[in-house]
Order: sequence, then structure tokens, then C-alpha cells
Amino acid sequence: MSNRLKWRAWLAGLSLMTLGGCETTTQGGAVGANRSQFMIVSSQELEQMSAQSYAKLRAEASQKGALNTDPGMTQRVRAVASRLEPQTRVFRPDAPGWKWEVNVVASKELNAFCMPGGKIMVYSGLISQLRLTDDEIAVVVGHEIAHALREHSREQVSQAIAAQSAIGIGAALLGLGGGSAQVADIAYEKLIATRFSRTDESEADRIGLELAARAGYDPRAGVTVWQKMMSASQGGSPPEFLSSHPAESTRIQQIQSLLPTVTPLYEAAQRR
Repeated sequence: MSNRLKWRAWLAGLSLMTLGGCETTTQGGAVGANRSQFMIVSSQELEQMSAQSYAKLRAEASQKGALNTDPGMTQRVRAVASRLEPQTRVFRPDAPGWKWEVNVVASKELNAFCMPGGKIMVYSGLISQLRLTDDEIAVVVGHEIAHALREHSREQVSQAIAAQSAIGIGAALLGLGGGSAQVADIAYEKLIATRFSRTDESEADRIGLELAARAGYDPRAGVTVWQKMMSASQGGSPPEFLSSHPAESTRIQQIQSLLPTVTPLYEAAQRR
């Protein structure tokens, strides 16, 4: 087979893989977070793996005596999450029925996450060191819930699998050695994965802000929480929560641009 035909075969296979995996996981909401996503891994598979990983993390934290050690903080985070969870129906009708779980780990780490299926973990340092208000906790937890709603983890896994498959097929068709394939893999990680990550984070900011506003939390807290993050990252490495994220100043600008859209939702929630 000529090199030209090999290239055509490889591109045709890659196109079929891409077209076959495009779908939209959420509705856009008021903030218009709508985008077709590339998915070749099932939600069920990823949720099963996430549940197992979360159970392991929870057990490890419990063994270390670090799980929910501050009842007051745990109650605050769970109360905020319980108000956010019903609002997820705006983006996904099935989400309020997820098996939600919220825990707090005693750690100086400034971090939080929500695994697929609604498994939330917040590190105490994020709240205590930044002195977060309930409104600010709502913005942070809403952001993490948004990742689960949009199934960003599933999308990233799908992209990685597709990239590895395409690299392997392309290398075999073109007669390249493992070294060339490895270089292509590194290029993918540096040029493509980072871009997608920033897209994910921007979407999570938008959706999370709307969730907080609909739950009756002041969306202006989105500005103050990122200002606190900026202060925390000065003179040292940024918090884990900000790794591979857009610049804090960019996030603040986006949140400010969305306030006219989400503030009426907050005001309506206050009247209920």
C-alpha cells in the first residue's frame, strides 16, 4: 500500500471513530454551556470505576482519622450541596436521582472534586485557609458538580483512548517505530489535552455559577472566591484546584460577564 493510501485509511478510521462518538451530555441552561462532546466510553463504566475509587479514598481517609473530623464544616458543605443537587435538573433531568455523597477530608490541600455520579469530596484546607463563606463554597462545589454533569472525565478518557488508538494505527500504517509514536503521544498531551482542559474548566465555571444562583447563593461570590485563589497562589505554586485551569483573571472576567444573566436567577430563588 502506498503512503498516500495509508494516510487515507488512517484518516478514514479516525473520522469514523470521531463521528461515532459525538453526543451532548447536558442542556445549555441560562449560561449557554452547550457543546457536542466526543464519547466512546459509557457512563455506566466510568461511574462504576469512580464509585470504587471514591470508596477507596473515603476508606483511606477514615483509616487516617481524617474523614469528616469537623462536624460543623461537614454539615456546612453537605447543606450547600443539598441545595445545589436539585438544581442540576436544569442541565440533566437524571442528575437529581444520582447517588449523591458528600464528605470532607481534613487536609491542608486546597482542593475539591466531584466524581462521575455525584461523589463529592472537599478538603478542609480549601475552606479554612481561604475562609470561604457559604456562597463561596456553593460556587466551588457547583463548579465541581458541573464537571460531573458534563462528564468531563468521561470525555477526557475517551479522547485519550482515541488518541492512543490513532497513534498506534498511524505508526503501524506508516512503518514508524515506537519512538515516533511516543513523540506523537507527547505532542498530543501538550497541545490537545491542555486546550480541552481549559475548555472544561470554563464550562464548569459557567454551569457552577448558575447552579449556585439557582440554589439561592450570591453569584458575586464567584468573583471573591477566585480573588482569594489568586492571593493564595502568589509567591508559590498555585493550589491543586487551579492546576491546568485558565488564569484566575480570565475566570473573574467571565464570571463578571455572566452576572447579568445569573443574578435574576439568584433574586428569584431569594423570593421563594
